[in-house]
Parts: sequence; C-alpha cells; structure tokens
Amino acid sequence: MSITHQLELFIDVVQQGSFAKAAALHDMDNSALSKQIKKLELVLGVQLLNRSTRSFSLTAAGEEILSQAHILRGTLQNVQAIADSYQSTPKGLIRITSAIFFGQQYLQPVISKFMKLYPEVKVTLILDDKRSDIIADHFDVAFRIGKLTTSNLIAKKIANTNFALVASHQFIEQYGLPSSPEGLLSLPAVIYSNGDVSLDSFDMSESPNSNVMKSYKMQGNYKVSDVRTMLDAVRDGLGYALIDLFNLEAPIESMGLTPMLTNYLLSTKETGIYAIYPHRKHTLLVKEFIKAVQEHIGEPAFWEQHISDYHLMYR
Repeated sequence: MSITHQLELFIDVVQQGSFAKAAALHDMDNSALSKQIKKLELVLGVQLLNRSTRSFSLTAAGEEILSQAHILRGTLQNVQAIADSYQSTPKGLIRITSAIFFGQQYLQPVISKFMKLYPEVKVTLILDDKRSDIIADHFDVAFRIGKLTTSNLIAKKIANTNFALVASHQFIEQYGLPSSPEGLLSLPAVIYSNGDVSLDSFDMSESPNSNVMKSYKMQGNYKVSDVRTMLDAVRDGLGYALIDLFNLEAPIESMGLTPMLTNYLLSTKETGIYAIYPHRKHTLLVKEFIKAVQEHIGEPAFWEQHISDYHLMYR
C-alpha cells in the first residue's frame, strides 16, 4: 500500500474517531487498518497517535502531518476532478446518501436506469434517516429534506416540499372533520420523529382568509421513526398526521386518506428537497446523476398529483 493511501487512512481514523469506523469506511478489517497506520509511522519515523485501550490522541508530529495530509488529499481530489471534467460519459464510483424512504422510493428507480445507461458507473447507496457527515464519510452527494443550514457545501434544490394534514376515512367517521386548527389539535396525532427531525407541529393561518400565521403543537400517543409505518398507522385510524407529499406512494384516495383544513394557509417553513455536495465533487458523474433525479421527479414533482387539485389547497 502506498504512503498516499496510508495517509488517507490516517485522516479517516482521526475524522471517524475510531479505527473500527474508519475500517468500515474502507471495507477493511480493523487489524489490517491498524497495521497500515503502524507501517506509516515506521516509514515516517515518528509516532502519529498515542494509543490506549479505548481511545487515541494525536501526537505533536501527528497533528502537523495530519494538516499536510489534508492538503495532499485536497490536491489529489482536485486532480481527479479536473480529469473527470474531461470525460465524455459518466464513469467511476459515486457514493450517495439519503433518508431511507426517499432513497427507496425515488433514488433506487433512478439508480437502476442510470447504471444500465452508464455501465462503467459504480454506485454505493447508504440509506439512513440520521444525517451523516458528507465530508468525513466520503459521500459525493447527499439528498436532504428540510431547511438548509449554513455550511461550506453546495446545495441544489431539486423539489419543493408540499405539506398536507391527512387522516383516514375511519378516523374522520369516528371524530368528524375538524373545521379549525384548534379543533384538529383536540384529536390524536401520529407523529414522525427521527433524530433532529420531528413533525410534531405546523404553522397555519388563524383563519381561512388570513395571512397571520400561528404555530400549532400536535398531541399524540404514537411517535414513529419510519415514514411507511407512520402512514400505516394513519390508515389504521390511530391519528392524523402532517406529511410531505413525497411520503405518498399512490394517489391519496387509493390509500384511504383525506386532506384536512385545505382552506387554510399551511406553511412549508422554508424547507425543500436538496442535493448537497462538496464543491470539488461536482464532477460529470455527480452532475448527471442529480440531473437524472430531477428529471425523474419532474417540475412540479409528480407526487403533487397524488392529491387532486393540490395546487388550489393550503393557499
């Protein structure tokens, strides 16, 4: 193994905070990675890490060499990016991450077509509702739903978020159709909650003809971290839910659901669906994949058709 590759491993051990996580990132055995770091120390003639049974820390030499290793990695990535920009067709490896439901429902169909169209492309797809570190985990592109946060990453909006308050026909038969947000809040809710994302409140106008917005806190005995399970619970009549339309796999009528309070203004809270990537990762491969996802989703997104006349609702 070259010293360049060993320095890459050294960076990842420090960034991941453990040998095990860094080894998993490179699909290596933990002991094999540890041997490579020891070989690097032997070649350089200095100790890079102070090791204990459960942790490690950088030595003074390790801190300086880590800084230079980052510069080397950046240079090599820039060289690869320049080479990639001269390719006529996408090829190589692309590492992608997204939330589980979005990846299963919308990315997998694109990946299937993309890999058939470009047989020299290799794809690694990591699905996790908990947000990963794009840089540290070597992702080329991440698909994120929500509000943008300030970072040094590039964000490209690929679709709007479109919210609706929905309940099953069974639920409405039991509780009636509420005519106001206050009436809705008195009913049980099914709440999506996973990590730092929780759909347990919504911003809605105080009356149908008002632009004055108010925040409403939902009350529910059932919180769930999976989109499909949440919708199954709503269909079973356990409660109503606040959903983004991309959560719908089929027209709402066929799912036995009804949108509620559609004559009120419902805020999207400045959220959206974005493709996020490091600036240096905007290669032909990344660019064409994001384009393929956008074309698959459409403008407006095809899931808006799952609720008839949605463009007239919540306005």
